[in-house]
Amino acid sequence: MRKSLIDRRSFTLGGATLVLAGAVPQTSFAQETPRRGGVLTVQTYADLRTLNPAMRASFAIHVFTSKMIEPLVDLGVNNEPVPKLATAWESSPDGKTITFKLREGVQWHDGKPFTSADVQFCAMEMWKKFQNYGTLLHRHLTAVDTPDAHTAVFRYAEPMPLGLLLRAACELCYVVPKHVYEGTDLLKNTANLAPIGTGPFKFNSYAPGEHLTLDRNPNYWVPGQPYLDKVIIRVIPDAAAAAAALESKSIQMSFFSSLPRTDIARLAKDRAFRVGTKGNEAYTILNTLGFNTRKKELSDVRVRQAIAYALDIDFYADEFLLGYGKRAQGPIPSTSSFFVPGAAPGYPFDLKKAEALLDEAGYKRGAGGVRFAMRLMPNSSDDIRMFATFIQQSLQKVGIKIDIQTYDSPGYIAHVNRDWDFELATDTNLYRGDPGVGTTIWYQSGVPAGTPWSNQFGWKSDRIDTVIGEALVELDPAKRKAMYGEFAKIANDEIPVLMAIEQVFVSAVAKTVRNDHNTPRWPGTSWADTWIEA
Repeated sequence: MRKSLIDRRSFTLGGATLVLAGAVPQTSFAQETPRRGGVLTVQTYADLRTLNPAMRASFAIHVFTSKMIEPLVDLGVNNEPVPKLATAWESSPDGKTITFKLREGVQWHDGKPFTSADVQFCAMEMWKKFQNYGTLLHRHLTAVDTPDAHTAVFRYAEPMPLGLLLRAACELCYVVPKHVYEGTDLLKNTANLAPIGTGPFKFNSYAPGEHLTLDRNPNYWVPGQPYLDKVIIRVIPDAAAAAAALESKSIQMSFFSSLPRTDIARLAKDRAFRVGTKGNEAYTILNTLGFNTRKKELSDVRVRQAIAYALDIDFYADEFLLGYGKRAQGPIPSTSSFFVPGAAPGYPFDLKKAEALLDEAGYKRGAGGVRFAMRLMPNSSDDIRMFATFIQQSLQKVGIKIDIQTYDSPGYIAHVNRDWDFELATDTNLYRGDPGVGTTIWYQSGVPAGTPWSNQFGWKSDRIDTVIGEALVELDPAKRKAMYGEFAKIANDEIPVLMAIEQVFVSAVAKTVRNDHNTPRWPGTSWADTWIEA
């Protein structure tokens, strides 16, 4: 085991054309007949208190909403886009026109037909104007034509790489009904908390911060599905309480690494559960440490770099993540086809270098050895709060006093994303298969104020803005990869946000649950083919 100045015992927790058609692929356990009926009760740690993924996108929101509301496409077992509300798609040679053929015979939960008008409305009025990642993705979208009820033609002023759009569509192209939202205040519409969708489950009730209850949709467009009668999603932010609920059978599933790492390791040995990263392959996440560069000390890149050098990430991954994480190498994870080895080499643990940079920046040690004090705000997950405590104890070694301030998810978003009332903040960045989907927005300037999970750091680089813009419209995959290599290097050198740890989410599931985690982003999908043993 590597040595560290932090003793674990003293650490206390606080441009191509592609056409696909056909039904959504189903994956079943061999020689088993799905059983109809039953209630699936699951746990998640965070509730963002909005149920409209067309307006706000995150893996936490998709857990709640994807059973009711469906995207144009999803990810299949081979991590490739598969049909959902769209059955086929095609790009023009110049990448400026992308045509979707839409599924026929689909009804909204209120009985009205799903049509291309719904897609047009969501694209132009929600994804492009309000959605935290869609505003960047669709910034060159000029119109969506609807030549018939089941065709939507997306028109862009600049080329849109088809692969980028399809990968993004799994997360960012959820469709809600035009007839429910048109002519209303979109942000205040009551359907944002009581959705009407096309999915296999219908809204029953929602208690913000507590639970969401869903009932079987008897008119779902996939014959015979869903199998479950009801889904209940419980919000249990306390990791130990979530582990106890799983073992007591009051819940049957926990995902997004919501349990203590020691319980994950223990339950992995229990024959009553399946524990692992399967079904989360699309959920490569990066644990982040963001710097509000509007603050005097953090406006100096030497201070940001010093903080990075002061964190023994390898030790933290070994000792506290128990093999489920490793040091990240910049904003693009090593699992990505866009990863360029060496483009973002990282900050190896080096206390002497950290001390020297702080001295050079003019922040000498003062009374009690303290250079300056800062507030650190972690998001609501126990995993991130544990990382925040590690940061606090690490920075104390180099004379930076940290006060940790905790809030629930809405409070965190208000302080960090909306009001920029923070100095340091720990969070997660979900890598969505292409840097243009949800990564570059963390670094690009000009993002509308208050956009969640974007550049709330007050940092601006003309060069990185240019690279991001050019990569977003480049149809040649090799050229796009080279551009993102340059992006990664600039982001890593300047570090307005340190992408510190790379990991894949872990789920723990009772073995009585069947047909679960059978696609790469399963927690955020519909669960239409999931069932429970008698």
